Formats: sequence, structure tokens, C-alpha cells
Amino acid sequence: MFTRANGMVTNEPVSFEAGVASWERGCSTRNRMEASCLELALEGERLCKAGDFKAGVAFFEAAVQVGTEDLKTLSAIYSQLGNAYFYLKDYSKALEYHKHDLTLARTIGDRIGEAKASGNLGNTLKVLGSFDEAIACCQRHLDISREQKDKVGEARAQYNIGNVFHAKGKQLSWLVAHDSGDLPDGVKETLEKATKYYEMNLNIVKELGDRAAQGRAYGNLGNTHYLLGNYCDAIDFHKERLSIAKEFGDKAAERRAYSNLGNAHIFLGKFDVAAEYYKKTLQISRQLKDQAVEAQACYSLGNTYTLLEDYEKAIDYHLKHLSIAQELNDRVGEGRACWSLGNAYVSLGSHEQGLHFASKHLEISREIGDQNGELTAHLNVAQLQSALGMSSAQQDRQSAPYNADYEAQGARPRLAARYSMDNMNVVKFSPEKKVNRDPSDEECFFDLLSRFQSNRMDDQRCTFEERQNGTVGSALIPASPLQDRISQTALIASPQTEEFFDLIASSQSRRLDDQRANVGNLPGLRITHNNSQVVMGHLRPDGDPQEPGDEFFNMLMKCQSSRIDDQRCAPPSPTPRGPTVPDEDFFSLIQRVQAKRMDEQRVDLPSSREGLEQSTPGSS
Repeated sequence: MFTRANGMVTNEPVSFEAGVASWERGCSTRNRMEASCLELALEGERLCKAGDFKAGVAFFEAAVQVGTEDLKTLSAIYSQLGNAYFYLKDYSKALEYHKHDLTLARTIGDRIGEAKASGNLGNTLKVLGSFDEAIACCQRHLDISREQKDKVGEARAQYNIGNVFHAKGKQLSWLVAHDSGDLPDGVKETLEKATKYYEMNLNIVKELGDRAAQGRAYGNLGNTHYLLGNYCDAIDFHKERLSIAKEFGDKAAERRAYSNLGNAHIFLGKFDVAAEYYKKTLQISRQLKDQAVEAQACYSLGNTYTLLEDYEKAIDYHLKHLSIAQELNDRVGEGRACWSLGNAYVSLGSHEQGLHFASKHLEISREIGDQNGELTAHLNVAQLQSALGMSSAQQDRQSAPYNADYEAQGARPRLAARYSMDNMNVVKFSPEKKVNRDPSDEECFFDLLSRFQSNRMDDQRCTFEERQNGTVGSALIPASPLQDRISQTALIASPQTEEFFDLIASSQSRRLDDQRANVGNLPGLRITHNNSQVVMGHLRPDGDPQEPGDEFFNMLMKCQSSRIDDQRCAPPSPTPRGPTVPDEDFFSLIQRVQAKRMDEQRVDLPSSREGLEQSTPGSS
């Protein structure tokens, strides 16, 4: 029987065309039609389990086209379709089917189904960046699981909530400039919430004896403590993750644990230990034949040997990274490799080679639209040209002017005002600054503002057009008695009349109706005499013994709020990323480490002449 649970399916594989032809030939009776819907769904489930989600979706969609009167079967199909689209990264379709599943689960009073649908909605909203809505859905999953004494569901809900807070905290940390471990209060609070839910999840999965789930919890706890700057704690958790990965022979998880251990040791200044972990990462990535991950390991090793000042080894690993990036056509990774190679060659005194790679970095940065990379490359090229004694004319031909707001610091030049997702700067107006202006300027300003705002108000008004027969009607609403009433009222009624307010009330009520769940519109649902009683019974207030509480409606309101966010303009695009560059990019990693080391080597200048006089050669 096809259910939500991922049970084993033993039927032999058939082609999609054969499956469709089968149900078309046998759809003369309702029973045969039901069987065909179920058969198609089972084949879709089998294909998804085999990893062929695209073909699985085709069978599930065919099952929906056939339709069924079995509400639980249809709910399971929605759930599977939502998950399949999620794996295909078609998140809008995944969201659509998980919403259908939630509506249907509530209709038939399936509390466990409602919990799972809420959890799936939460995971999808998290990927879409709607974190607050995702938390509301995952919290609903947690509440119902506790109500139903479902420990497995409770653990999953806690893990999912931890994931949402983790993703939100990570995104916030990218948006705000900060030193390593010195997070703004809001970011720190968000990551601490993630840690709390991961710990709750870990306690339950230990109680259940689920070692695989324990491994996932340890890995995520290591990652959140790493972001919080608790590097020793992060190392302890990642070592636990590594142990469980080896226990299960999970090479991919083992590789991630080694990489995370290397990153944590970088921040503790133990570069030699980090290099050994990265070498193990490289070894496993080659075993897995994953070229992108192999390139990431080479990139990390190259930068680690740069920190160890072993520039020849650094160049060797960066050249390997460059070769794979070129093979995979990863221009972002290629640019990072050229930047690193240029710095390494300069450190060895090979300025000509350094200039070659710096120029290549500049070319790639322009191509991919990496403004920060372009400014970095501009400065490096200009400095190397000057060091090589090139004339001003030669420099002008090879290098465009670079931003004057650019200054070097540590291993990586820094922008005084960086317009990127890494550090968003908002224009600030100082209230203390006095500006002399004519009093009439204020009137002009408010007049301009009034006219500008009036245009925005006009955009929200109904537009009426003349029909060919001379009558007036809405361009958006078909001709109807209601439309005629709207037209007449709009023409002759003033805003003070009761008719006008009746019109508004009528219009607004229709908007509310549009947002109500309509079970009859669910795709694939065939309402019959047998199931109509069940459907209507759960829709009537007196027929639903568990009428939705405030929590459910709060969750729905938060989900609906994302529709408003969809109409807002998107923020600036973050720095381009490539498959051969690690998520924890060493551009930021080295900068933060080196900047701290540079700060520690600075000395305070004496503040008075007496201080200068006391400063003598050889004094400490």
C-alpha cells in the first residue's frame, strides 16, 4: 500500500508510456481507475528511491491526473511530489504540493500527516530564505509531535528548527562585518538557539539509539560552535562526528568532518595540524572521485601553506586547484587560484609571474562581475608594475584606474566602503549637521513628496476603461451585474456615501474568500458520495472536533506574509561562488586571521612630547 512512509516497493519497473497506456486501456470502471492511480504513484515512489526524481515526478503527476477519491492516498502523493520537486530544486512546486498536503491532512483530521506536512513546508521555506515562516511551520510540527507522543517526529522537528536558526544565523553573519568569534548580539542569539535545538535533538536520538542521527547532530553542533567562535568545542563535536562517520563507512561525512576540523584549527593558529586534516580531506575526495571537492581541498591546502610561509608547496596546490577549475569551467575558482598564485609568487620574489597571475585575476573578475576581486586585482597589478619599473604609459595601457577608497590590510586588500553582501553599508544622515536652506525649500520638498506619493496611491486604484458600446467597466473583471454596479458607483458616488463603503466591503470580502482553503480545487481529488461526507464534515465547524487554534492561524499568516516579500526587490547579489571554492572561502578566512595578527603587532604612538623623549633606541 502506498503511504507517506518510505516502504519498500517490489513491483517491476515499467516505462512511463507503458504505465500511462495501461491505465488508459483500463479506465472503464472506477475500481480500475483507482488501481491505476495507485500503480502510477507506486512506480513514481520506486523511481524516486532509485534516485531518478525527474521520472518519478512524471509518474506522480500522471497519478494526480488520473485522480482518486482516497484522501489518504492523495495526501501521500502530495507529500512525495513535494519531496521530489525539492530534490530537483524546484522549490516553488515543492511548496505548492506541501501546501496541498497540509490542507488535505487537516481536512481528514490526520494529525501526524499535518505534522509532517508542516515540517516539509518549513524545510522548503528555509531554502527559500523565509526563515520566520519556516520556524512557524517547524514549530507546528514539533507541537503536534509532542501532542501525539511521537518521539521520532519530535526529534526531527527539533533538528529542522535548529537547521532554520543555523541557516538564518549564518546568513546574518555574512551580512554584518565582524571579527572572528565577535558576533553581533542578534547573530549570536540566533546561533545559540540553533545550538539549543540541536542539543535537544541529540538527547532524544541518544535515547532512541539512532547513531546516524547522532552523527548529524554532532556535525551541526560543531558547525554552530565554529560560527560562534567556540573552536575547541567545535573540534570536540567534529571528532565525534568523524568517529560515527567511520563507524558507518560514510566517506562523504568523514570528508566533511576532516575539512571542518581543518577550518577550526586554522582559527586556533595550529596551521600544521590544519594541513594534516586537509590532506585527509584531499585523499578521501580522490577516493570519491569528486573533482570539485578535490579542488576545494587543494585550495585550502594552498592557503594553509601560505600561512605557514611554505610558498613552494602553496604554489603546487594552487596550480592543482587551477587545473581542476579550468577543467570544470569554474571561472570563479579559476580567479581565486590566480589571485592566490600571484600572492605566492610575489612572496618568493617572482614579480613577473606574480604580475601574470594578477592580470589574469583582473580579467576573470571583470568577466564574472566580481567587483571586490576586480579592485583587489587592480591594486596588485599597479603595485607589481611599479615594482618592475614599468612606465606610466605602460601601466595605463594594462591597468584601468582603481578606486581611491581602496587600502591594503593583512593578506587581502580591504575596501573602505564595500558594497557587497559581506558588508552592507547604509547611507547615514547626521542629525547634528546643520544645513542652511530657504524655508520655501521645505514646502517644495513636501510638494514633491506629495505628488510622488499620490502616484503610488493611483497605482493601487481600480482602472476603468470605456467599452466599445460606450459603457464603462473594469479592465480586470468580466462584464457582470456586479461590475455594472461598481462602474456606476465609481462614477456617481462620493467617498462619503454608504454605497461607496458597501462597495469596498464587497470587494474586500472577495479577497478574503480567495485566501480560504478550497478542498474542491485540490488537484487529483475526485469527490464522490463516499468521501464527500468526510470532506464536508471536516470543513464544517461543528463537524471538526479539533478546530484549528491560534497557533495554526499564526503559522498560516506567517506563510502568507512571504507572498508580500516576493514582491519586494531583491538585495544585491553576493560575491560569486564556484564549485571548486569551499563554502568557508579563504578570502574571508585568511583576512580575518591575518587582520587579527596584524593588529597584535601594532604599537600605540606616544600622545605627548614627553612620551617621545622617553622613547630611546633599544627600549622595550
